[in-house]
Amino acid sequence: MIDELYSARILKAAANMPRAGRLAYPDGSAEKVSKLCGSRVVVDVVLQDGRIVDYAQDVKACALGQAAAAIMGEHAVGASVEEIERARDALRAMLKTGGPPPEGRFADLAMLAPVKDYPPRHASTLLAFEATVEACRKAQAPPPPPRAERGRTSRAGAA
Repeated sequence: MIDELYSARILKAAANMPRAGRLAYPDGSAEKVSKLCGSRVVVDVVLQDGRIVDYAQDVKACALGQAAAAIMGEHAVGASVEEIERARDALRAMLKTGGPPPEGRFADLAMLAPVKDYPPRHASTLLAFEATVEACRKAQAPPPPPRAERGRTSRAGAA
């Protein structure tokens, strides 16, 4: 069973990480960490009209987390935020409830279907997708108001 989990296809994907690194000026960034194994993924995105136009990821994860991140890195540019969310939701359902694998540009995630039998590995497998969704949400959030518009505070003791 362990051979199926760490298939040659998964190991090959894990060894070829597209878009590794960080972006100098991202619109949004997010970091996700698996509490169980310590795997960590940091994602930077640049969005334009609701689509990812630039993407980078710093991945320190097990082979399963790396394989999922490699698939994300290969297909993120050009994807809409909604596509990323649907892929994340489908990957989660595939792992947690045996649902069908994601379709479309993220169909390669089907290779990770055997992970469903290893619940301790679910979190690390989802990290890149969770981080990408969060980075996209941050990129879409309105900027905070300028400091002057946030409201004034009085000094202690001032009336």
